[in-house]
Amino acid sequence: MACSHEGGTRPALTAQIGIKRSARPSGYESTALARRLFAFAIPLALMTLLACAGASRAVAQQADAIDIATYAGPDRTQKLIDGAKKEGTLMLYSSLSPEEIKALSDGFQKKYGIPVQSWRGDSESIVRRAVTEARAGRHDVDVAETSGTEMESIKRENLLRTVQLPVFKDLLPQAIMKHRQWIATRLIVYSAAYNTNAINKADLPKTYADLLDPKWKGKLAVEADDAAWLMTLAGVMGEEKTIKLFHDIVARNDISVRKGHTLLAQLVVSGEVPLALTAYLNRIDQYQDRGAPTAPLFLPPAIALPTGAGVFRAAPHPYAAVLFMDYILGDGQTVLAKLKSVTTNRTVKIREGKEALPNLTFVDVAKLLDENEKWRALYQRLFVTKR
Repeated sequence: MACSHEGGTRPALTAQIGIKRSARPSGYESTALARRLFAFAIPLALMTLLACAGASRAVAQQADAIDIATYAGPDRTQKLIDGAKKEGTLMLYSSLSPEEIKALSDGFQKKYGIPVQSWRGDSESIVRRAVTEARAGRHDVDVAETSGTEMESIKRENLLRTVQLPVFKDLLPQAIMKHRQWIATRLIVYSAAYNTNAINKADLPKTYADLLDPKWKGKLAVEADDAAWLMTLAGVMGEEKTIKLFHDIVARNDISVRKGHTLLAQLVVSGEVPLALTAYLNRIDQYQDRGAPTAPLFLPPAIALPTGAGVFRAAPHPYAAVLFMDYILGDGQTVLAKLKSVTTNRTVKIREGKEALPNLTFVDVAKLLDENEKWRALYQRLFVTKR
């Protein structure tokens, strides 16, 4: 190269003066190209270094988040609090009532100084939003709290993080899913419910088979879409036996179908439905507390559909997310219990002054997802089309 050393610089430059471009000495074009490539390579290298540094930070943050989700050191709580305060907020997607979300959010902020942002929707809307955002590369949500079947759907999309929490020791064993990617926070307990003016306590059935008695003709009802209850009942009693039993009850005494658990509870209170088989316990408790003529009835097996919470893998505020899991399964359980939720922490008193809950059989939400069409079809055939 002409300018490769000090002594050759001047002759090479002189030789280029007055000659045509096409007559440039051999190697000039490659030297110029090298200069241009070098000039381009410098900012490219800098951008690459910055990108790598950013990726390294992201990997480090993700690794730290993974550690904090299962971290069990003695400084765990303080580590969570310090990290959450740096993050500054938490985003919650939930199907809780507005009153419940506010009570939990206020309690969490009061205890830790971390404000909670929330988006409320039904369980199916939460799944759609979470999945759509994740596929678009948008990561806003830290924690979701909704029906167990939808939490399991989110888990199957590989969006949730495995957690290990000290509060596990206080929970109902069934509340801790084997995969630990979501944990049951509260339960929807199915119970029969009766109008206390229409039915004497001494006349109540003790089993589902008792409903074959002609005295129940025209007095029974179920909600329109409780396939989870039917599936779980069949799992305990046997599928063939369960289907035959309810086919016979419907044929002999009829079972009417009402849309919505709130409506079903209201019809029990009014006396239009003397005995409902698939009421929600918390609704019946609420009406009973207001002095309405209704009470729950637990026919074995007592069935509960878990509702749960989980931390997202790509949570933008992982420390706050894990800290919120501690809260909703700990102190937050008292908040929910005061609002009539059936909670999963055994140290929290629920339904004070009322009959103790029997042993509960949890709905297998993974099985329900896999067999949903089958059980919905069976439910429709038994109670709606009555075929």
